[in-house]
Amino acid sequence: MTDHSMNKGPILGVDIGGTKVAVGLVDREGKILVQGRKPMLAHGTPDAAFQAVTDAIDSLASSPESSGGFHSIGICAPGPLDPKTGIVLNPPNLPCWRNFPLAERIASKYRVPVSVDNDANAAALAETRWGSARGYRYVFYACIGTGIGTGIVLDGRIYHGNTGSAGEGGHVSIDYRGPLCSCGKRGCIEILASGPAIGARARTKLAAGQSGSSILDLAKGNVAAVTTELVGQAYAAGDSLAREILQETVEVLTPWLGNIIDLLDPDVLVMGGGVAVMLQPLFDEIKNRLPGWCVNPRASEIPLLMAHYGADAGIAGGAALSSENIA
Repeated sequence: MTDHSMNKGPILGVDIGGTKVAVGLVDREGKILVQGRKPMLAHGTPDAAFQAVTDAIDSLASSPESSGGFHSIGICAPGPLDPKTGIVLNPPNLPCWRNFPLAERIASKYRVPVSVDNDANAAALAETRWGSARGYRYVFYACIGTGIGTGIVLDGRIYHGNTGSAGEGGHVSIDYRGPLCSCGKRGCIEILASGPAIGARARTKLAAGQSGSSILDLAKGNVAAVTTELVGQAYAAGDSLAREILQETVEVLTPWLGNIIDLLDPDVLVMGGGVAVMLQPLFDEIKNRLPGWCVNPRASEIPLLMAHYGADAGIAGGAALSSENIA
């Protein structure tokens, strides 16, 4: 079914999450040609979870749009993992796999080159190859959603560091006395500025008696039902409390980005994820504040861009991991 001799064929991008496996065929320009998804069996046996991944691949490969086959496979998988060997080590949200040789098993079944990396690294590469960071050399990418994942791409290559663990920017602390993050550290940017942090800040303010906000109306008067999404809706409608909450998010993100700039001296910053979409109207404000949080005298010249790939970042990212295999 799959023509493995096609040096110029499309790439199969695979995005493995805790609940789903998304797959897509991606051409050499980063365009997703066709895609599909299947449930992921994160709590079953290693082989059952592997079967869930191959079921998703086979389902897409049997579609009429995929009749030309695919040249290689790139996979976004939750970390920790070893990108050099493609072994999934011990991801918290995939308890089914411990030291699982994912790349080797997929390559053995489909007889094509296989690349594996974590989702933020892969998305950073997709943005560099085909997206908002195309043409830039020193790229810092952050996906701000349920958590904060980041990736660093230098001269077109993911920066993995010594052990493959580089790029954990979401767990850079900006307050060593701050709230305890799920990673065990205090004051990580993830515990302060991710989606759940924004929702929690809104609930705290409303529970303390701040009234007159449409956030509470959207939650039908139930403070416990207030989510990040409702804060975003209220902000878009001009709600002052929602603006205050997002302003506070900007106030913690800016010193964090200032640290990143002083450490890496990137020539572009790219932000994706649901929270980034919400914060996009405030990007200029972040940029204007950055010189106050940077030693770098040219910090304000660094573009702060919205990511090109939205919900499909995992599929595009997976494909980008294998794009160097295309002639």
